[in-house]
Amino acid sequence: MTGHPGASAWFRTFQPAPEAPVRLVCLPHAGGSASFYLPVARALAPRVEALAVQYPGRQDRRDEPPVADLERLAERIADELRPLTDDDRPYALFGHSMGAILGYEVARRLQSEGRGPLRLFVSGRRAPLLDRGDEWQPGTDEEVVNEIRALDGTHGDLLDDPEMREMILPALRADYAAVRRYRHRPGPPLDCPVTAFTGDADPKARVTEVAAWSRLTTGGFELSVLPGGHFFLVDRQEQVLRTVRDRLDRVPAVAS
Repeated sequence: MTGHPGASAWFRTFQPAPEAPVRLVCLPHAGGSASFYLPVARALAPRVEALAVQYPGRQDRRDEPPVADLERLAERIADELRPLTDDDRPYALFGHSMGAILGYEVARRLQSEGRGPLRLFVSGRRAPLLDRGDEWQPGTDEEVVNEIRALDGTHGDLLDDPEMREMILPALRADYAAVRRYRHRPGPPLDCPVTAFTGDADPKARVTEVAAWSRLTTGGFELSVLPGGHFFLVDRQEQVLRTVRDRLDRVPAVAS
C-alpha cells in the first residue's frame, strides 16, 4: 500500500505535481514553517513535487507542543515519510539550517531500512559531526528577536507584533533548545550524494565547516558557496534551485 502526502499532518503540498518523477522533501529552519518553501514548490513544479514539512507548534499546528529534541523529531518525520517510499517515485531531502540536521538524521534512519533518499541537499549548516553544544542560548524575548534580525531571518518584522510574537516564540525557543542539545552519533555514512550550499558571509556556517559534510557520505559531495549571510537562500533562490533542478532532472520519468 502506498502513501499519499495529503494523508499526513506533517506535509504540505503547495503545488501538487502527481506526474513528477521525483519528490523533494523540504525541512524548515529553526522557527520556520512549511510556508517558507511555498516559492520552492511553485518553482520546481511540474518536474519535481516539493513536500514541505510542517513541524508541530507553528501555523496550523500551533496548538500542538513543539518537539525540542532533533532525534525525536527526525524519528517522527521518518515515520511519516516511510509510506511515501513505497511507490515508484524516488525522493530527495532539502534542509536549511536546523532542517539540514533533520534531513541528515531522517536520511540515516530510512537508509538503514533500504529506503534512503536519492540525494541530500543541505543549506546554511555546518556538518553535524562538528556540533559542540556551543549554540547560542536564548535569553529574554528581546534577545531572541535581535538574534533573528541579525541573521536576516524571515520573522524579524513579525516579531514586532505582540500577538505574533506570542505565537512564534515558543516554537523558536524549542528549536534553539533542540539544536543546542543535539550531538552527532557515529554510524555508517550516507550512500547518497550530498550537495551543500552556504553563504560566503554566514556566521553560522563557515565554508570550511560546511565542507566537512563530505566526511558523512560515500556517495559523492559537492559544495556551492553563494554571496550572502545565513538566509542567502532567499536572495539566491534561483541559483540554488537551478542546481537542485539539474541534479534531480537526471531521474527518469515514471511511466503513467
